Amino acid sequence: MKIVSAREFSLQREVDYGTPEQNEAVRAIIHSVRQEGDAAVLRYTESFDGVSLTAEQLRVTDEELKSAYDKVEPSFIQAIREAADNIRTFHMKQKRNSWMDWQPDGSLLGQIIRPLQRVGVYVPGGKAAYPSSVLMNVIPAQVAGVPEIVMVTPPATGGKAGIDPYTLVAAAEAGVTEIYRVGGAQAIAALAYGTHRIEPVDKICGPGNIYVALAKREVYGAVDIDSIAGPSEIVVLADDTANAAYVAADLLSQAEHDEMASAILVTPSQRLAEEVSAEVQRQLIDLPRRDIASASVESYGAIIVVDTLEEGIRIVNRLAPEHLEIMTEQPMEHVGLIENAGAIFLGAYSSEPVGDYFAGPNHIIPTNGTARFSSPVDIDDFIKKSSMIYYSKEALLRNGETIMQLARHEGLEGHARAIQVRLDNEKKAVDGDGERK
Repeated sequence: MKIVSAREFSLQREVDYGTPEQNEAVRAIIHSVRQEGDAAVLRYTESFDGVSLTAEQLRVTDEELKSAYDKVEPSFIQAIREAADNIRTFHMKQKRNSWMDWQPDGSLLGQIIRPLQRVGVYVPGGKAAYPSSVLMNVIPAQVAGVPEIVMVTPPATGGKAGIDPYTLVAAAEAGVTEIYRVGGAQAIAALAYGTHRIEPVDKICGPGNIYVALAKREVYGAVDIDSIAGPSEIVVLADDTANAAYVAADLLSQAEHDEMASAILVTPSQRLAEEVSAEVQRQLIDLPRRDIASASVESYGAIIVVDTLEEGIRIVNRLAPEHLEIMTEQPMEHVGLIENAGAIFLGAYSSEPVGDYFAGPNHIIPTNGTARFSSPVDIDDFIKKSSMIYYSKEALLRNGETIMQLARHEGLEGHARAIQVRLDNEKKAVDGDGERK
């Protein structure tokens, strides 16, 4: 793993908006699904996944869900339930209530908070399965009060219509209400615009390949989306008290995700830098996803040696990483200085996978430096807010002239007259003594 100074370091990463051919393919798929509905979904499923289905087979049955429990180990079911409890407990603390505030003049201002009615969750399938992503997408929506949570996931490739049983168990435990065996851009189009079998949703969440990401971007506006996720990122801020083996293992935990994943150590300790560099190479030797992790470390990994921890913190804030681990002697002393990070892990035992799977905070976190202005998924992603205004006569009489002045300044006479007609009516209704006729 290369060791560089702060002055030498430069991480050039671009958001992947796909090739022109990929974008055109996605637009064609979405157009076909909008025009043909289920027929297009089935055609693309056979073409891309090699699975021939009937429209009746799109939806996973209750019997399949029950059967999935027989195919997984009881220890997995227990682990999923414990993780789900932790995730639910964490997100319950984020709940907010509608509020109303009566003013002295009899006016009422407030905010009504309601859950979205129907949310679609995309879960990658095929060669890999991610039950943890099911929990992280579904449970916040459930806690927010969303009554209909729909999951789409590709069927197994190679002619098999089955879905990974671990994913199905996670979906059942999390509270998914409908599951469809469809993936790719066609699944995103079906969720956004609806088909005969799949009703449209209000929001689409969940990670996927480049075609899924481009499709989500394409349908945004017809529905809401969570984000366009980029490759995984981790930055470790450490001093010379850190354990080099721990640091190296945590860097590789993210490097193994993707060849474009970014794993960076920032430290004022030259000794730690050298030890971590050697430890990364040692741990790579028998890592099952060695080729992926090696490519990530080579292209997007670095150890940045800084003069002080304060300089390291400035670099961290500039990187705005998805995951930040602080492995210093007193990590709590530094956390208040961190302005940009999706999730912050404090201390030697708060390894990033603790957050990925079990602790409770959501593992769907902003990437590509977007932690500068965005946040991890939480229940706010699944609610909507309506402002409420009840203006009393007293308030309108007192403030009407001011409102009209602002409207006329913007050249909107119709706005001003909507107020004026009420003021004139009240004036007519009052006699010369100031009493109503």
